[in-house]
Formats: sequence, structure tokens, C-alpha cells
Amino acid sequence: ALSQTPSISSISSEGREDLQVNQLETQIWIKPDIRKTDVDFSEILNAIQEIAKDVNIFFDELEGVNSPSKDDDSLLHHGNLTSTSDDASRLEVVGEEVPDKNKTNGLYFRDGKCRIDYILVYRKSNPQTEKREVFERNIRAEGLQMEKESSVTNSDIIFVKLHAPWEVLGKYAELMNVRMPFRRKIYYLHRRYKFMNRIEKQISRFRGWLPRKPMKLDKETLPDLEENDCYTAPFSQQRIHHFIIHNKDTFFNNATRSRIVHHILQRVKYEEGKNKIGLNRLLSNGSYEAAFPLHEGSYRSKNSIKTHGAENHRHLLYECWASWGVWYKYQPLDLVRRYFGEKIGLYFAWLGWYTGMLFPAAFIGLFVFLYGVSTLNHCQVSKEVCQATDIIMCPICDKYCPFMRLSDSCIYAKVTHLFDNGATVFFAVFMAVWATVFLEFWKRRRAVIAYDWDLIDWEEEEEEIRPQFEAKYSKKERMNPISGKPEPYQAFADKCSRLIVSASGIFFMICVVIAAVFGIVIYRVVTVSTFAAFKWALIRNNSQVATTGTAVCINFCIIMLLNVVTSETLIIFFTEQPRTESEWENSFTLKMFLFQFVNLNSSTFYIAFFLGRFTGHPGAYLRLINRWRLEECHPSGCLIDLCMQMGIIMVLKQTWNNFMELGYPLIQNWWTRRKLRQEYGTQRKISFPQWEKDYNLQPMNAYGLFDEYLEMILQFGFTTIFVAAFPLAPLLALLNNIIEIRLDAYKFVTQWRRPLASRAKDIGIWYGILEGIGILSVITNAFVIAVTSDFIPRLVYAYKYGPCAGQGEAGQKCMVGYVNASLSVFLVSDFENRSEPTSNGSEFSGSPLKYCRYRDYRDPPHAPAPYGYTLQFWHVLAARLAFIIVFEHLVFCIKHLISYLIPDLPKDLRDRMRREKYLIQEMMYEAELERLQKERKERKKNGKSYHNEWP
Repeated sequence: ALSQTPSISSISSEGREDLQVNQLETQIWIKPDIRKTDVDFSEILNAIQEIAKDVNIFFDELEGVNSPSKDDDSLLHHGNLTSTSDDASRLEVVGEEVPDKNKTNGLYFRDGKCRIDYILVYRKSNPQTEKREVFERNIRAEGLQMEKESSVTNSDIIFVKLHAPWEVLGKYAELMNVRMPFRRKIYYLHRRYKFMNRIEKQISRFRGWLPRKPMKLDKETLPDLEENDCYTAPFSQQRIHHFIIHNKDTFFNNATRSRIVHHILQRVKYEEGKNKIGLNRLLSNGSYEAAFPLHEGSYRSKNSIKTHGAENHRHLLYECWASWGVWYKYQPLDLVRRYFGEKIGLYFAWLGWYTGMLFPAAFIGLFVFLYGVSTLNHCQVSKEVCQATDIIMCPICDKYCPFMRLSDSCIYAKVTHLFDNGATVFFAVFMAVWATVFLEFWKRRRAVIAYDWDLIDWEEEEEEIRPQFEAKYSKKERMNPISGKPEPYQAFADKCSRLIVSASGIFFMICVVIAAVFGIVIYRVVTVSTFAAFKWALIRNNSQVATTGTAVCINFCIIMLLNVVTSETLIIFFTEQPRTESEWENSFTLKMFLFQFVNLNSSTFYIAFFLGRFTGHPGAYLRLINRWRLEECHPSGCLIDLCMQMGIIMVLKQTWNNFMELGYPLIQNWWTRRKLRQEYGTQRKISFPQWEKDYNLQPMNAYGLFDEYLEMILQFGFTTIFVAAFPLAPLLALLNNIIEIRLDAYKFVTQWRRPLASRAKDIGIWYGILEGIGILSVITNAFVIAVTSDFIPRLVYAYKYGPCAGQGEAGQKCMVGYVNASLSVFLVSDFENRSEPTSNGSEFSGSPLKYCRYRDYRDPPHAPAPYGYTLQFWHVLAARLAFIIVFEHLVFCIKHLISYLIPDLPKDLRDRMRREKYLIQEMMYEAELERLQKERKERKKNGKSYHNEWP
């Protein structure tokens, strides 16, 4: 933990401590007594630094000409640290002892003082030697220090260790506007009324009887993250005395140091030419094999964290975040942000917020399900279905499907009631409002996080042009309006043509998905007849359920196959050539999401809105390619098929994703360790340095957090779009996310190399996708309730045709006779030849059946217009359309009202921001005033004063 903040005077004196200039292996110390003179040392120091930089560049050029190659084997020894830095002597400090631990833990240079900020990896056999030499000379010219070492396991692999001295960190921190702490925050209490104080006292007494916040993390194990308790300002070397600097080696944390070094590497040239610059291009052309910052040691320890404390931040994250024993606790987001950066921290903040918001949705969904269980014995419709032993239903497929009693579907009718009951409409409205509340409150939560993490005023830097864009359009150039420099230019006609090709490619891929769904439809049509003639009685009697179950499993396999085979490769191929990396990521994200969303939900849309809707009626069935009769719904309805589809797909996909996220890296890392043990013995792995251990870990996904976000966004869609048909979806999502948080945490801490800490203000394009899913969910749930479920037909019967018609009631007593009213009569002799069943139904009454029943609102066969639609059909259709319009408009009005009433920025946060801005201005003014007053006193003591001094 960091100590308390010193006073203004102590900060000012520390800011004027000894300055060290390390250039040309010369040490220039400026003591406090020298500063009493009137010489402007800032100009002298700047001049010395410029001269030293020029001389360094000159020496580096001579070294490149006269010295042997840096990749020469004579400079490297297998498993030994080999320094190529010329600044080793400059790092010696008189009287300072270097701990032996620093020399052996693999986090420092050979001298044990210079911490490794970044690692570059290349192979000596790689032919790009000249580019690496120029690149490394320019790295040293920028002031970075360097050491090289060959790999313990493979002498062809070379590790380049980079360290940024204080002068380089300060220079680039000022250029990058890195915000650093300069004064502890002053917290103040709002004025409260006596009534509110009394209420708070009563609440505090009540809380005394409750457990002591078991979900809170133990603050004793967490370090005091000073930047969260301090006011911050962009770092400035001229105002260095304003900042809280206890130790220059730890003033910039490891994530910030790595980010600064990466910023330098992205702007260093490796070859002559205006665009031959940056580490990313060297990684893309194979000059370097990998580049990554180091983890802060091992994540395991022999000692308990409660008795001995955490050995490093990685160990602390593992114990307090990635361990399964803390699954019920809040995430240490500030520590995650400090170790992995704001972009990854925001992802886990959003995931934690989404998981927390799922609790009320899961509770209400479980309540709806339990309500269906409790009212099951009182449901008049399921009672009538179970007691309808005298109602014979027509076959659901050609020839092999037999006649069946309606009472045989008793179990399916009861299961349908569990999901389709009186609370379903309420739950659909609730989930539509929940999605809006979730997004609106996330904006508020993001604003608080952005304030705490100093992201309010942060703006992204001008991004570099993608190498692919540069290579494609290097012939045409125009001036960049921001930088004023010429850059490659893509003509409008070319952009439009590529956009058309890209859209055509995505349309083609969606057609492939639709073709796969068409194949599933044919499978269902063919298989239901096959299962109906199966030898096993269990499958023969449940042919439709068996067909649905196997079709869902095959559909899941097709979904995974299309994701692996076609998605990433074709999406990249069909993505146009954006100018910057962020534009490419947004384009790739949108196209990939569209494909994955259609791939995952297309079969669900078919079952929800098309299954059993266009089948015709007995004697005049509609057929596919004039051959296969379209599949009908079960006598108890189509909702049971939709529930099975959603439940199986959701469980299988989440299980598969969790395995691929954690199981695949675990297997790869285990295989790597196994090969090392076979080659070097079981004890050899202990002596591996940290950079070797991290190199053997799996690199982070090439698309960053894309896969993590995509998985959760698709789950959000599954949870909201068809939630009216499957109220347990939020509960399954909640259980999965509790596991997902710890899986992702374990993966980031233990299985992946440490990603570069990067900044971001929000979750990017994903927020717009979430809003689109929220709007789509209102429409789909309206159609599911109106079309898929029997809610509207029951409502129409209760108010218009039932025993309570005209009385304004719709209880269970009003549903008497609903089942018989919802079934039409068919004359068996009117069957088509290819549809006529093999049995005549004599097993039911001892004589051949004359009539059978089917689900529809049609006239009987002896009516003037046989099998025509009845008036009840048109009443139901009108009620369905009216319900869709009213439901959508009502929910959309509620959503917009909530969005309007909930401000994006909390009022207390707005007040805190204004007060902080005011206090920062006052503090900066007071510190500057105090410094000038002290300088004036020192001049007076020396007998030197000036007229018209201020103040």
C-alpha cells in the first residue's frame, strides 16, 4: 500500500530533487544548491539531450556499418543473458543494493535494476536481418535500453528485452497525455435532512443483523490503487513537482510502461521510405515472431495470500478474481484495469453488469415457470386434453403415421402450460422494458467508470493507416486534413464497388445458412415418417419429439460447422478495405455478427413463425417440391418445439463455447509443457525465465475481445428475442455468465500471454448492436405471443364464444369447451391416395373411423363450403394483428419514456466532475503560486531581486 500524500511543500521539494541526465555514458547531477543561481537549466538540459540524441544516432549508424550483425551467434550464448545495451554503466547508483531476487525472477535485466517493459521475439534463421538491425538501432536512438538472450529450449529463438528509462517515460508520457496522480481526492458529504438521517440510522441498525457483505472483496488483500483516490492531470515534466512521486521506478505502473514502449515501437522506422515504420508491419512480414509485455511473475505461491500477502498483481488477480472459490464476490475491476488496461477492464465491467442485471430477469422468468407449475392442475385446457379419450386426431404424416387419441398428448399439453400461461405476456413486456433499463443504466455505469478511470476527456489518437490499405492504394494520395501529410487515398467509385461486393458476399453467406435450414426442414419432413414406422415403441409413439430433438442436434452441428469453415475466412475476404484498424474492426464486427446471428437463429425463426402455418388441411396438404408434405405442429401446439429448440441450442452452445475458451488453451499449454518435460526433464521447467514461460503461453485472439463480446451478445439475443417462449432463458444465461466471468478471468491470468494494455471509452459498436437486438426483441415477442402461442385464440374464445361470452370475464371456467372449439372435423374418405394412412382406425372403436379431428378453424365436410374458414378464424386473425400493433406501440412508448427519464450521467457524478475541475484549477494555482514565492525568497536571500516581480 502506498503511504499518505505529502503536503504541497513536500511535493514541491521532491519535485526539485536531483535530476539525472544519462547520455553518452556521462552523469550530470544538478544539486539543490546549484539551483540557487539564475541560470535557466531547463534550456541547457534540453540542448544537452538533443546533442546527445544526435550523437547516439551517429554512433548507431557507425555501429551498423562497422560492427557485426546483431543476430550473429558470437553475441549470444545458449541460455545466457547477453547485453547489447551501452547504458549499463549509467544505471549504477552509489550506495544502492540490488536484491538478488530481481536478478533471478526473470523480470529485470542482468543488473537487476532495469525492469523489462516489453519483449520482442525473432528467429536467427529469419532472413529479415537488415530490417531488424535498423529497427533496433533506432530503438536505442529513442533512448530505450536493450538486452538479448537466446531461448533455453531453442537456440534459434532470440528474445529482445526492452527497458524504458525515466527520461523516456517522462517524455512520451507528456506526449501521450498520460494522466498521473498529483493530489488525493477530498471527499465531502452532502447536507442531509434530519428525516433522512433517522432513516439511515434505522437502516444501519437493520444491516447489523445481516451478514457483513459477503460479496465484497477483502480490502486488506487489495493494494491501495492510488490513481483512484487521487486527482489526476496530464503528466508534464515542467510541472513534475506537482505530482506524487514516491519512487520513480514505480511511478508509472507496468501496464503504462508497456503502453509507452509500444507507442515508441509503433513509430520507429525499419527501412527507408515514408511508410516503412512500426512494429505491426514487422510482425506482419515475419521479421519478429511475437511481441508482448511480461506477466508479473507466477500466479501461484507456496504461501497463503491471507498470511503472507500477494507476491505480485498477477498472483493477487488469480486469488481474488480468477479462482473458483471467489465466484460469488464482486470483481476487482480497478486491479483488472491496472493490470490489463481499460479496454479489457471495460469488457469485464460490462460482463459483470450484464450478469448482475440478469438476476431480476432470471427471478421473474423462474416465477413465471413456477406459476405454470402451480396452476397446472387448474388449467382447463390441459384437463380437457388429458380427458379427451374420445377425440381421434388425424395422422400428422403420410401413410405410416397412425390415428391417435388427443389424450395421448396430455404430457405435452402440461409441459406447454409451464411456458405458455397467463404470466407469459407480462414476462414478455417485462423483458422488453428490462432490455431498455439494462442499456440505460449501463450508460450511467459506464460514465462512472470512465470518470474513475480518467476516460472522460480521453480521445483516441489519430490512427495509423492499415498496411493492407497502404499497399493497395499507395499510387493515389491526398492531404490528411488532420495531420496535413499526404496519405493513400481510396476513390469513391472504388469504395462503392467494394461495398457492393462485400454486401453481395454477406448476402451469399446468408443464403448458404438459409439453404442449411431448408435441409433441416426436409430432414424433419422425411424423418417423422421414418420414426413413425420405427420398430421401437418408444420412438414410434413419440416420433414428432424424436424428430425435433435429432433435428436440433444436427442443426447445432451445422451451426458450429458453418462458424468454423465459412465465417472468419469469408468475412475477412468480403470485408472492404477500410483506412484504419478501428474502421476495419467495426466493419468486420458488424458482418460477423450478422452472419452468426442469422446462422444461430434462422432455424428458431422457422419453428416460431413458419412451422405448421402453411400446411393446408387434410385432403389438400401443401407439399414441398410437390413431394414432401410440410410438417405439422403437435396436437398440443408448436410452442413445445420452440422450447426444445431454444433449450438444446442454448445449453449445447454455451457448453461448447466454454470448452473452446478454456479447454483448448489448456490442452495446447499442457502439450507444450509435456514436450518440454520430455526434452529437458521435470526439473528443467523451474529454471525457465519469465519471458520463456510467457512465450510458451497462447497469444490472445487475433481479433482481441471480439469472440468474448460476440458470445455474450448472441446470448443476449437468445435471452430477449424469444423469451416469451422460453422464460428459463435468463436463468440459464445467468448460470452460464457466473461461470463465464471466472473462465475468462482464469484464461487471461493463466493461459494467455499478457495483452497490451490499451484504452477505450466504451464497448464500441457492440452498444449499437445491443440496441438493435432490444428493438427486434419487442417485435419477435409480440409475434411469438400472437402467432406461436395459444394466448390470443383462448382470449377470443373466452370473450366471444365460451360460456362467459359477453360477460367480460376470462377465468378458467370460461375456457370450458375450448379444445373442442379449436378442432375441426375431417371426413376420412376425403384423404388423398398418397396421404391415406395404412390403418383404418378400427383399433379405437372396432370399426373403421369415419371422422378425425385436426387443429384449425374450418367448416365441417358437409357444410355448403366444405373446409372453408369459419368466422372464428377471422376473429382470431384480427385479434392477433391488433395485439401485435398494441403490444409493439405500448412497449416502444414505455422504452422511449424510460430512455427519456433516465439521464446518461448521474447527477452526483456531474457534481463531482464540476467540483473536481474547480479543485484541480485551485490546486494547480496554489502549487504554482507557492513555487514562485519560494523562488522569490531564495533570490532575496542571495541578494538578487527584480523589479515588477509577480506576485
